[in-house]
Amino acid sequence: MSKKLDGSAIVYCDGAFNTPNGKTAHGLVRFTERYQVEAVIDGKYSGQDAGLVLDGKANGIPIVDSFAKAMETCQQKNVQPKQFVIGLAPDGGRLPVEAKSEIKEALQIGLNVDSGLHDFLTNDPVLVALAKENDCTIRDVRKTPDRDQLHFFTGDIEEVNCLKIAVLGTDSAIGKRTTAWLIVHAVRKAGYKAEMVGTGQTAWMQGAQYSMIMDSCINDFVSGEIEHAVVNAYQEKKPDLIVIEGQGSLMNPAYPGGFEILAAGRPDFVILQHAPTRKEYDGFPGYPLHPIDEQINAIKVISGKDVLAITLNHELLRDDQIQSACKDVTAETGLPCFDVLKFGADDLAQLLIDKIKK
Repeated sequence: MSKKLDGSAIVYCDGAFNTPNGKTAHGLVRFTERYQVEAVIDGKYSGQDAGLVLDGKANGIPIVDSFAKAMETCQQKNVQPKQFVIGLAPDGGRLPVEAKSEIKEALQIGLNVDSGLHDFLTNDPVLVALAKENDCTIRDVRKTPDRDQLHFFTGDIEEVNCLKIAVLGTDSAIGKRTTAWLIVHAVRKAGYKAEMVGTGQTAWMQGAQYSMIMDSCINDFVSGEIEHAVVNAYQEKKPDLIVIEGQGSLMNPAYPGGFEILAAGRPDFVILQHAPTRKEYDGFPGYPLHPIDEQINAIKVISGKDVLAITLNHELLRDDQIQSACKDVTAETGLPCFDVLKFGADDLAQLLIDKIKK
């Protein structure tokens, strides 16, 4: 077992795994440097392999139906978990009532609890008392730091002299973060230095060293926090490439996002994640997805920068339809299209490597 920042973990995702509301758990199942994921809780898929359910590739992480069963699984592995992680990402970031009992069970036996929801567990006196009583901690990842710890935009971003790209999307919950990580890993595999700047709670949970949580940051400081993360990544690591994770999408009515990243992160290029089978914005029937050419044009108008490539989200596509879907996107946009989750990011990485500043 490779050493992780915060040790072994149980991920709670009951009723949401393999749905858009389980995207935090999905990220942790696919990759995390922060935790060693031992089990995922979701009664719907109990008894199955998490990787097999999610991507059709077994990864040895079992799905179980309860916290008690998760602990039993850890005991069978001779592992003592340290963390109980909320893997839910529901609309509005609200905690389901039924999750509280599982959280209490975890705290009662001394597990630390990490949550990326807008419902702050540290505001619940019962949970806080349990944590104190059992000498464990609760971390609300989305809880905004005090204002005196936040940063205002300074212009220091202009001193970042490496290739910067932003991975934006035509919708929310479309795979931007996963694509960003796959690009980072592929560029590193090719022998170059790459850093991820996370802008959401899941990227932090996956171990992104340079992160800010955009959707819970006070608006006046969003640009400054993005800039600060990018500048720190450059100054401390001197990478060849910095990849900035996108949030929401420019035209999403509920989760408009990306403008601040373009304005403050000042990427050289944009990679645009797109799901060709989506017709409406995620979770909002009656709000048709803006055509991809309009979204590309919006990025160009706002930032003056080009979309370099499209990355495909293959949801609702059979394996034998993916390549033709990529060709269709290329025919529509004139841009290369890659399904990096299905086929890897090596080809896209080479496209970026060719743009690295010498």
